[in-house]
Amino acid sequence: MVDFVLYQRDYCHLCDLALAVLAEARAPDFDSVWVDDSQELEGRYGTRVPVLRNLRDGRELDWPFDAAAVMQWLR
Repeated sequence: MVDFVLYQRDYCHLCDLALAVLAEARAPDFDSVWVDDSQELEGRYGTRVPVLRNLRDGRELDWPFDAAAVMQWLR
């Protein structure tokens, strides 16, 4: 089971950038969840995507973030 989820949208250039930043930061494995598929998620994350969420403690990292911010948030 993974501990992280990246909430994103279809055809989202910011989400594509976030994926590149997560790769640069060597983030641990995460699941991708598209908010377009759920009214609940659309309401919660629709204007905030991409958002990285820690499923263990509920912390969230909203865009914009860079590799350094991701590494610090992961600690």
